[in-house]
Amino acid sequence: MSQGSSVDDILTADMAANPGLPPLPQIDGADPDRASVEYSRHRTKLSTHRTALSEQRTTLSRQRSEMSSRRTGMSFQRTRMGAERTLMGVIRTSLSLISFGFTIYQFFEHLAEKNVIGGGSNAARNFGMALVWLGVAMVAVGIAYHVQFMIGLRRERIAMKATDLVHAQSHFPYSFTLLVAVLLLLLGIAAIASLTFRVGPFS
Repeated sequence: MSQGSSVDDILTADMAANPGLPPLPQIDGADPDRASVEYSRHRTKLSTHRTALSEQRTTLSRQRSEMSSRRTGMSFQRTRMGAERTLMGVIRTSLSLISFGFTIYQFFEHLAEKNVIGGGSNAARNFGMALVWLGVAMVAVGIAYHVQFMIGLRRERIAMKATDLVHAQSHFPYSFTLLVAVLLLLLGIAAIASLTFRVGPFS
């Protein structure tokens, strides 16, 4: 707005930029009392307009808070699924180590029993046993880390729900991947018992 603009020009530009504003009343300056009443009514309309704008801003703020809470809740689910994928990777690696080590041990054990090879096969069998131990240790550490992480994540979710930062309405299930990891751990322990003490389902 230029410096030479009049008050009427400024008011007209403001009305054009904000079409929701109450229109300016046509006031006769010859009657001061009536002009005062008209100005008071106009100020009341402006106050009502400002109140409506404040309520609209409050509604928008609540909607933003609601969206933020839902995004935070979804981030908990994404974090949980990320932990599940990490444990799946541990399971795949551990299963490979256990099965490969068990195969190596059994292969050279059968060759020794049939006198195909001499006593020099102990190194290969020991290597197979080490792989089985490594696989069992890896899945055990993975289970411990997963349980510790999920307990902390659930506690954080409960604490944020108590302070109304998240709704926590979505289901937060127990880990099926953890059950598979525990079964693999038991399978690995059974394999070690079979190789070491000749007892168990794989002896």
